[in-house]
Amino acid sequence: MPLRQEKRFYVAILALLGVALGAPAFCSSARASAWALDPAATRIAFSVKNLSVAYVNGTFRLASGRVVLDDGDPSRGTIEAVIDAGSVDTDEPKRDAHLRSADFLDVTRYPTIAFQSTRIDEADGDHWRVTGNLTLRGTTRPVVLDVQRSIAQGSRASAHASTTIDRRDFGITYSGYAVGTEVAITIDAVGIEPAPDAPPE
Repeated sequence: MPLRQEKRFYVAILALLGVALGAPAFCSSARASAWALDPAATRIAFSVKNLSVAYVNGTFRLASGRVVLDDGDPSRGTIEAVIDAGSVDTDEPKRDAHLRSADFLDVTRYPTIAFQSTRIDEADGDHWRVTGNLTLRGTTRPVVLDVQRSIAQGSRASAHASTTIDRRDFGITYSGYAVGTEVAITIDAVGIEPAPDAPPE
């Protein structure tokens, strides 16, 4: 992948998440292109402090994702992704069932977690800052992701992102079992380059 193209993809994949495929692109440039995030290869992990077991670590599954690039202005790129809330997995079935309940994610009412970027800025070194809206349990709040340099191999590229949220900001106020309020999130996103002859989105 050419260096310039790799950088463009890196700028756009930066976030995450992290959300709804098929929404219109926000950039007006005629030189826009779309990338698909690979649900099978993208990994979304979280960690929450719990006094009884130190930390609880788990993962979510990406349902769909889309990256739109603006060749002329990478800062106008957009990222959208949808996460399957019911896919939460901490390797403990009883705990996972509790996390899916109304005490936490309430997946019956809110089956997805969504992210949509609003701004992308270059930060120090090989980092980028991606600001966007995270919708969790029916509540939308702004979040900022720190994104590190991407790696490109052939028609695929990857990037690592991280952020920390306070679950209470999203209406998750359950306080039993001394569950921590800060949730550290890491995303290892993998994007697929569109074929050269693919029709524009």
